Amino acid sequence: MNYSCPMTTTSTIDLDTLQRIADALADDTRRRILVELISGGRYPADLADNLSVGRTNISNHLACLRGCGLVTTTSEGRRSRYDLADPDLGEALAVLCSIKLAPTEDCAHHQ
Repeated sequence: MNYSCPMTTTSTIDLDTLQRIADALADDTRRRILVELISGGRYPADLADNLSVGRTNISNHLACLRGCGLVTTTSEGRRSRYDLADPDLGEALAVLCSIKLAPTEDCAHHQ
């Protein structure tokens, strides 16, 4: 796939959106939730089970992602399903997940 940014200057880039995505990606659990949602909607209980994270923790992270505008909810009876707010976000995350970078000692973030 060949991707190009349709915006050519920083004055035309929505920096608020970029910041909200960066904030979401700054946390490991939120990253994992977003990756789970690439392939489609999920319920909080299923996310908690799949990610081996407590349900309260998942709910807090989903509230954060919803507050950032990255996920939406759909009520289905007494349950709510969470989906990515925009299909382009799923495509962008898939591309980011496919990037292979050489390890570096100089990176400020070490796991």
